[in-house]
Amino acid sequence: MTDQSERFDLAVVGAGIVGLATALAAVRHGFKVVVLDRDAQANGASVRNFGFTAVSGQERGRMWARARRTLEVWREVASAAAIPIVHSGLWMIVRRSEAVQVLEAFLATEMAGGCRLLSPAEARRRCPQLTAPALAAVLDSSAELRVESRVAIPRLAAWLTLAHGVTFMRNTTVCGIDLPRVHTTRGVVRADRVVVCPGDDFTSLYPQRLDAQALTRCKLQMLRLAEPGFRLPAALMSDLSLIRYQGYAQLAAATPLAMRLAAEQPEHLRQGIHLIVVQNADGTLVVGDSHEYAATPDPFAREDVEALILDEFRAALGIEPPRTIERWIGTYASASGRAVLVDAPEPQVRIAIVTSGAGASIGFALGEEVITGLFESTPAG
Repeated sequence: MTDQSERFDLAVVGAGIVGLATALAAVRHGFKVVVLDRDAQANGASVRNFGFTAVSGQERGRMWARARRTLEVWREVASAAAIPIVHSGLWMIVRRSEAVQVLEAFLATEMAGGCRLLSPAEARRRCPQLTAPALAAVLDSSAELRVESRVAIPRLAAWLTLAHGVTFMRNTTVCGIDLPRVHTTRGVVRADRVVVCPGDDFTSLYPQRLDAQALTRCKLQMLRLAEPGFRLPAALMSDLSLIRYQGYAQLAAATPLAMRLAAEQPEHLRQGIHLIVVQNADGTLVVGDSHEYAATPDPFAREDVEALILDEFRAALGIEPPRTIERWIGTYASASGRAVLVDAPEPQVRIAIVTSGAGASIGFALGEEVITGLFESTPAG
């Protein structure tokens, strides 16, 4: 064990999107930052997702504002760090009259900037390959973008080092925090403040503190499908998303839709299915997902759950799913009734966890909030 003589203003524990966003916010304030991560490269939820920054549908108020700010930062960072924006926008393609009523109610809110409702005929003119006969309407939103997470997260980390001097210590587990000492498997790192971004690891640091927060894990199944022979107009969602995303689901108009879906697609709801389809630069599709909650979810993908995801794909798009070329399981932290957790176990330490699966959508804004709160509310070390 060695004691590093170099001292940092901030140590960030965890190099997922929340950790990287926190590091970015800190260096933009002029602070010297080290990021510590137990893995050799990003391996968790930050690279097992859609890479989709969802603004439309985020919970009204603070979450929606966070998503709008995060979208701004993604655009700045993507340009600076050579992260390709694979495509922009969202098409919410719905096939029930009750879903149309939800979209109409949403368009009457302040959250609908950049959104408009397309008729079935207009949607089919713009993307004739989407041939679902029951298509009722499409919410066309310009307030989204999509990056390929497997590319974006490593490039973001590399850019933080090259452009902002952030130090990364990989393959390094943090064993304890006793400021200014951060004890790791590679020795002691000295830092005035720490932000712990543990993802869904609730036991390595401050376990008693996190145990009181009623956290659990959400397991989801994801697929990569072969190139379908055409380009999608945007990311795609469907009726089921309208009762999952709180910006829609909290509208009064969502109640009749929820009742109809419960009658028509009970197994989809039991398995937490809602459809997201995004397209990679090579044309392949990333498709998901399901939601299963447990303290320790099993690591096994289920054929029946996959079949439900593809059933919704078929119904919403009106085409047969291309062949599946890749499958994976993701997990993320979850908490009932709360989208994020920011806690202060010590005056100069913060814990920051996205507990709603929205890390790509709100991470940069959350990082800014954490850094502002930490450095304004604690004295200099």
